[in-house]
Amino acid sequence: MARERNERFEALLDEAGWSRAQAAAAFVRIASESNLTDYIHIVRQHVQHWVDGSEPSGQAPIIMCEALSRRLRRVVTASEAGFTASNSPAQGALDWRVDPLIALNDLGSTDLDPDRRSLLRGGVYSAAALALPAESWWVEMAKEPPSAERKGTQRVGSGDVESVREMTLAFSRMDQRRGGGHGRSALVEYLRSDVARYLVGKFPNDRVRRDMYSAAAEGAYLSGWMAFDNGEHDVAEPYFALGLKLAARSGDAPLSGHILRAMAHQALDLGLFNKALELSAASIAGQRYKSATPRERALLGVVHARCLAASGQKQEAARTLLRAEGDLRSAHDGIEEPARTFFFGQASLAHETACTLRILDDPKGAIGQFGRSVRTRGAAFKRTHAVTLGYLGATQLSAGSVEEACATWSRTLDAMEEGIYSGRARQRVVEMRQLLSPYRRRGIPAAVELETRAADYLRTVD
Repeated sequence: MARERNERFEALLDEAGWSRAQAAAAFVRIASESNLTDYIHIVRQHVQHWVDGSEPSGQAPIIMCEALSRRLRRVVTASEAGFTASNSPAQGALDWRVDPLIALNDLGSTDLDPDRRSLLRGGVYSAAALALPAESWWVEMAKEPPSAERKGTQRVGSGDVESVREMTLAFSRMDQRRGGGHGRSALVEYLRSDVARYLVGKFPNDRVRRDMYSAAAEGAYLSGWMAFDNGEHDVAEPYFALGLKLAARSGDAPLSGHILRAMAHQALDLGLFNKALELSAASIAGQRYKSATPRERALLGVVHARCLAASGQKQEAARTLLRAEGDLRSAHDGIEEPARTFFFGQASLAHETACTLRILDDPKGAIGQFGRSVRTRGAAFKRTHAVTLGYLGATQLSAGSVEEACATWSRTLDAMEEGIYSGRARQRVVEMRQLLSPYRRRGIPAAVELETRAADYLRTVD
């Protein structure tokens, strides 16, 4: 029987103004960005087959819909494109209409189930799905949910809130030492079991209820951050969105800003500069910045500066950097800062400043700030230390200091070999090999030695 032409898909291609070859090229860009290597072979003939009625297999419908969503600047669903695609629990977290308790249960259950995990992992980071909700959504979310939403019988008090915060901080400290690839499943299990039960429990008052939602939001955010650090962007995104929903339900504006800052960081790393700027601008809007503590304002500001620089707004980026420096200077021991900012000090500010200066084409300034970060960072922050060394080596090489870069990268590998499980740190090793390739071919001893060490390291972690 002849296949029926997919007129919905064809109409979307026409709306996008794409030829079949252009659609295929956009598809491959999304697949490459998401590290879905099984799909980077797609060419115009595949797109034509889909128009003719063939059903794209596996993750292909999701990838194609994301490509169309970015082109058309609205969410394009598989159904709208005439495709059949399984529903992912990530879609519930990314849909602002879906209740956060439902999203938490669906995400956690799927993430921990070996038979269903493929529904969540191996997907696609959806820039189009990150269109932030209207102000009315934030107002509605901050209202107390109906009593019918709470079905549990467990009494939940301020001590339970403190327990969740302590547990989240313990996982955060471990993330700083070992990287996001270590221990995230244990955090998800804790969120899905203990924290989920707390959220449907009986609270003595509205303050405790809001505090518990805030604590749960930090846990969801941290799970997203750990996935992001490990290069699992498709997993990180729905957890960030879940954290934002829980933070909105708690009415915790600074925490919402903190999560939006992380989402901006992720978009920035993926090269989605306009989306990163939109998210970072939202992170410092209104009470998210005004009611934040000085240390958190500095963190929000320095990421916003990077996004401004990446978007070509150099003067505004420089001004924002200075403001972030001033915010951090105003932080002192007498101010109670949220536990989530324990890592952000002079070393972190220097790292982010250096990343901004790299974008602003100031390698000398970036090298100085990366060096300052390396010198001032404590031993408890091994993961970020390795990332900073990787960036420093790349910047030194771009400035023509080959031997100095090799010495720095040797220290990067020393740090990585101490048991760091981080996709971001691992990517610095991949980048190192790429940048050193011309020097290795010329037989420069330091480059040859580093290549051997880097290749051996990557074989042990891949």
